[in-house]
Amino acid sequence: MTLKRVTLVVAIAAAMLDTPRSVRGAGTADLSRRSAADSASAKADLSRRSAADNASAKADLSRRSAADNASAKADLSRRSAADNASAKADWLQWGGAGRNFMPDATGLAASWPAGGPKKLWSRALGEGHSSILVEGARIYTMYRPLGMLSVVRRSQEEVVAAIDAASGKTIWEFKYPAPTDGLDFSQGAGPHSTPLIVGNRIYATSTRKELFALDKATGQRVWAHDFMKEYNAPSPGRGYTCSPILYNGTIIVTVGGPGQAIAAFNQQTGALVWKAGDFEMAPASPILIDVDGQQQLVLFAGERVAGLDPSSGRMLWSRAHKTDWGLNISTPVWSPADHLLFISSAYGSGSRVLELHQAGGNTTVAEKWFNNRMRVHIGTVIHIGDYMYGASGDFGPSFLTAVELKTGKIVWQDRSFGRAQLLYADGKLIILDEDGNLGLATVSPQGLKVLSRASVLENLSWTPPTLAGTTLYVRDRKTIAAFALGK
Repeated sequence: MTLKRVTLVVAIAAAMLDTPRSVRGAGTADLSRRSAADSASAKADLSRRSAADNASAKADLSRRSAADNASAKADLSRRSAADNASAKADWLQWGGAGRNFMPDATGLAASWPAGGPKKLWSRALGEGHSSILVEGARIYTMYRPLGMLSVVRRSQEEVVAAIDAASGKTIWEFKYPAPTDGLDFSQGAGPHSTPLIVGNRIYATSTRKELFALDKATGQRVWAHDFMKEYNAPSPGRGYTCSPILYNGTIIVTVGGPGQAIAAFNQQTGALVWKAGDFEMAPASPILIDVDGQQQLVLFAGERVAGLDPSSGRMLWSRAHKTDWGLNISTPVWSPADHLLFISSAYGSGSRVLELHQAGGNTTVAEKWFNNRMRVHIGTVIHIGDYMYGASGDFGPSFLTAVELKTGKIVWQDRSFGRAQLLYADGKLIILDEDGNLGLATVSPQGLKVLSRASVLENLSWTPPTLAGTTLYVRDRKTIAAFALGK
């Protein structure tokens, strides 16, 4: 460093040392004010940014929340729709939801290929006439096992089975002793009845008048009754046939014997709630109807049809309907719009229609007509508009027949199928005759129009088909199968 530069640095330093403290203080104050101002400004700016960030975050959160809620609602809606569709497809009791063989199904094809509808699966099952229940991914039915020795002597046990609906594979089986001693199986072995699904239970009745409550998931027995042992009920002859029905937390079935033609049991505990009636036993299963706001249990007994109070078994009305050997088999059909009850049987009888009205707990019964030209033996009857459709005939020829509900007039008979079971869905009649012929048809007062038909079973089939969505389940006395009927 040169001498001139050193002299200049020293001079500047001396000048700074000689600056008054007040001047230096002013500089410090100014610096302090600037620092405070800068801090305030920074804080304000930070506050504005924070507020803006918060607002932005809230808006973003709100948008995300709205989107999530919308997505959740859409997902819930889809699941709800799927659940509703699944529930509609379920077949939880004899005859389906309305006990009338008219499921709320759509999407059926208008015809089938020449070889018949697509077979999804088929497998060996066993003897019996129990129809098929469907809930979700499972189906349920009952049978008596077949085997090498069954040709010599029938199996002495029966089975309630849960089966995978998609594959036909067994999920679980509940087996119980079912001796054939004292039973007349000349027209086919039982089990004849169809179980009932309620919540997590399945209720089934044996050919020897037993009622079982089973855990639906596992097939484990929860409770049971033996009507012959516990209530001294008479022997069921050709085998017990009553399919259970649910009413207000009770399982209602026929029993038999003085003062106990029919009884109700608590669905949870199996405790007897009531028993009543001195009616003759018949194979038909009861139905529930609404007569001017009053629930009534209709029992098609051996020599009459009667209406009972389902909460007590008290008889509300009765009308004679005699049949040879007391074999009233077909399920009654109720037309609520007309207040008309249709019943039909073979064995020397015929069809009858009663008009029911109720006021103040009193029911009036008027017979509209009776004729013996429509005699439904073992089949189902379908009610469409003003007409009833069913297979009419005893053990001879059996023709599909249409009768006008209000008058009893037979409007046509058709020989396209033999003795048949019917169900109706999506504007189409599905027909399964005893020879294993499956048909798809439209039906009207003008006649039957067969759209498609195919042979699908090889053995005698007296069991009504079951339709769940667009899948049809059928069985005969040896096999069970599933078919796709969708478009």
